[in-house]
Amino acid sequence: MKILVVGSGGREHALVWKIKQSPKVKTIYCAPGNAGIAKDAICVDIVAVDIDKLADFAEKNAVDLTVAGPEECLVKGITDEFAKRGLKVFGPNKACAEFENSKAFTKRFLQKYHIPTAKYEEYTDPAEAKTHCGAFGYPAVIKADGLAAGKGVIIAQDEKEALAAIDQIMIDKQFGASGDKIVLEEFLTGTEASVLCFLDGCSIVPMESARDYKNIGDGNTGLNTGGMGTYSPNELFDAALKKKVQETILEPILAGMQQEGLDYRGILFVGLMIREGEPKVLEFNVRFGDPETQSVLMRLQTDLVEIMESCNEQTLSKIPICWSEDAAVCVVLASGGYPGAYEKGKIIKGLNETEGVTIFHAGTTVQGENIVTNGGRVLGVASLAKTRQQARKMVYEAIEKICFDDVYYRKDIAK
Repeated sequence: MKILVVGSGGREHALVWKIKQSPKVKTIYCAPGNAGIAKDAICVDIVAVDIDKLADFAEKNAVDLTVAGPEECLVKGITDEFAKRGLKVFGPNKACAEFENSKAFTKRFLQKYHIPTAKYEEYTDPAEAKTHCGAFGYPAVIKADGLAAGKGVIIAQDEKEALAAIDQIMIDKQFGASGDKIVLEEFLTGTEASVLCFLDGCSIVPMESARDYKNIGDGNTGLNTGGMGTYSPNELFDAALKKKVQETILEPILAGMQQEGLDYRGILFVGLMIREGEPKVLEFNVRFGDPETQSVLMRLQTDLVEIMESCNEQTLSKIPICWSEDAAVCVVLASGGYPGAYEKGKIIKGLNETEGVTIFHAGTTVQGENIVTNGGRVLGVASLAKTRQQARKMVYEAIEKICFDDVYYRKDIAK
């Protein structure tokens, strides 16, 4: 088979790394890829949102399956356009991608099908939003409705911060048109958990659980990011919680999609908050999470390509999916200043001096003979071991050997 992976981040490197392990695969392309992906796939200079060029490439090179990595191409309708040309894509269609394109859309769905989530209101008028910003007390969660690269969520501690957040999103347009509407939510406390699921329109099958760390600072402080690290399995996910998530969240999600006529095939990422054993949905993503994918795929033993094909062919229930009992940890190395302004072009050293870990490239590129930084999140250093503590130790020992100017990472991932 020939596979095309769309995207250029750590998630896409993890996908390429896992797909490469399939005996069914002969050639892997990645558009546009990065410096690390270039060692495992043929990188193609096409950006992830140029749907027509991607389709042209897939036609010309007889690509058997395209794997959509980032949400932008799914929201733009890559699955629909490829289908028109008789090309196969792993990823939900445009109608289903609305679950990530609009937080208000997701909240209405959750409410309609009685799926546990935080209380919310949505606003398109800044003045009205300001009048009601304390509706659920403080702290308050204020979200840009549309895509914001994982950064469009502000936790306001008081009314002053809430008013400033509304201005930032709706008036100053820090997240562009994504801030034309905001979702105001009740603040939930507890421990976050991530559940990635395979769907084929008829079945929903959860992968192994993971724990994500969104805040930039140790102790879950500071601004939200796209994710600073993960581990899998999530220690909270005992048999009782798995059963509760399956019965009160996953099964109602599938039933609701079927009721709405949404033929969802691909990945659904369900972000959860767990408090006293009770799960509530924080968010949906319509693709593999980043950096959850890096941890979860390290534990997957079944051929990922076979699973993806079964989702498209609606035979998911016939595929036994097996997981390693070992624990995986992934820690993100970021550019100083992220998730705010940061510099690019910093030479990365020590990539070949590590042992016992897998390094997933995210924001990297080649400059002359050097690999240099080219994004906010630069690398994901991951390991698989018998225990989470062992995996964590291996990761942080490897990180000490990797350096670039102004490197930043959290010290408490999987602690």
